[in-house]
Amino acid sequence: MNFDFSDDQKMLKEQVRKFLADKCPMKVVRRVLDGEETHAAEVWQGLADMGLMGTAIPEAYGGLGLGPLELCVIAEELGRACAPVPFSSSVYLASEAIRRWGSEAQKKAWLPKLARGEAIGTLATAEGPQPPSPRTVRAALTDGRLTGSKLPVADGEAAHVAVVVVNTGGSGQRALSLALVDLSAEGVSRTRVATVDPARKHARLDFSNAPAELLGGKGKGWQLLNELYDGAAVLFAFEQIGGAEAAMWMGRDYALQRQAFGRVIGSYQAIKHKLADVYVKTELARSNAYYGAMMYAENGADLPIAAAAARVAATDAYDFAAKENIQTHGGIGFTWEADTQFHYRRSRLLALAIGGPTAWKDKLVTRLERKNAA
Repeated sequence: MNFDFSDDQKMLKEQVRKFLADKCPMKVVRRVLDGEETHAAEVWQGLADMGLMGTAIPEAYGGLGLGPLELCVIAEELGRACAPVPFSSSVYLASEAIRRWGSEAQKKAWLPKLARGEAIGTLATAEGPQPPSPRTVRAALTDGRLTGSKLPVADGEAAHVAVVVVNTGGSGQRALSLALVDLSAEGVSRTRVATVDPARKHARLDFSNAPAELLGGKGKGWQLLNELYDGAAVLFAFEQIGGAEAAMWMGRDYALQRQAFGRVIGSYQAIKHKLADVYVKTELARSNAYYGAMMYAENGADLPIAAAAARVAATDAYDFAAKENIQTHGGIGFTWEADTQFHYRRSRLLALAIGGPTAWKDKLVTRLERKNAA
């Protein structure tokens, strides 16, 4: 069985890598991190010109009509560049939710704009530090009107439309639904919030009797959110792997030019072991991600387990690579001027993007237990 990507997919990967190397060097990431702009508009426009926002959107709605595997190779390159763009929020989450569960009218209204990059989407779930659950979601949708708050929301300032987890009444998981909200509508306000990675801005969204539409049916929100997360976990895993590999090469390049006691530090066994350990963890994560990608592309029965395994392994790999990159750089790695901070910040942010490591480990164990008991 061949788990590798096709020649066309590898060509796409190379094109995205070349574009990002040219248009999204670390100085662009630093500019967005230090500044007030919500994202790097020129990078976003370039990705839109390549048609990448519409990768998995059907041709009938202005997309390329491709699939998850193409998104995986794109995600890896975005992670490698620490790209300061709302691609994951808009493409992995909002566009996918509308594509899968939107009505025909909702698809026609939003998918063409999302595919062209004219509109940016996001997913709003949390209402504070606690993870979203049927017990913690208070934002209420009643008679087409939404009241409540979501915090933090990735790319919430830049977004034009949000898929919001809302409480529509009832008990347990049946209390939750998904709602589609035009963020330019009356009754919506936004406030920027600080996070560990200002290169990916976050916001608080407040809804005061704002117009909203159900997405995917009343009472199905919890089920649909978990299905959405499984696919997104695979894409986030590839993004994390790209970042981990970039951090590894950054550390290696520094080790080959920095000298101590008359030798490059890369010749010392301690540094060699650090980089070797990063390589092993990254390749282990890649193996899990490849299997997850196959399950995602085929909608395989093992997707929930494969997605959780990929998510856990990739989160661990990126966290480890980012920290070891800083350690390899020594004292300079802790300074504001060093580029090592960007991968550390992004690794922390992506680790929490769709639920933290503990939540995904719990999912993996629970899903394996259920499979073994069946």
